[in-house]
Amino acid sequence: QVQLVESGGGLVQAGGSLRLSCTASGRTFSRYNVGWFRQAPGKEREFVAAITWSVGRTFYSDSVKGRFTIYRDNALITVYLQMNSLKPEDTAVYYCAADPRFYGPRRIEYDYWGQGTQVTVSS
Repeated sequence: QVQLVESGGGLVQAGGSLRLSCTASGRTFSRYNVGWFRQAPGKEREFVAAITWSVGRTFYSDSVKGRFTIYRDNALITVYLQMNSLKPEDTAVYYCAADPRFYGPRRIEYDYWGQGTQVTVSS
């Protein structure tokens, strides 16, 4: 069982930045791909970004490409989502997810999920 914990959410003005963190309780992300998803009120949970455990290959949704960066520390303890040039439409609960095999945009493929952290971007 992998327990994920997100942190770093908050309230920020449009154009600002936030950095989200995801850690796995009691273990590292060795052999786990990690994805970030988000869910706005009344909408389905959508893919934001992912990073593979082996070579650190990254993937982004078109809506965040060029503004968000997913990366991890060398010890594979924490995966970050650096969010720049935030827009009101980025407002959502952001979830960290992990899976030993998959790293794509389909949320159903991820076995482990965190509880989420709220990001609110004011205009």
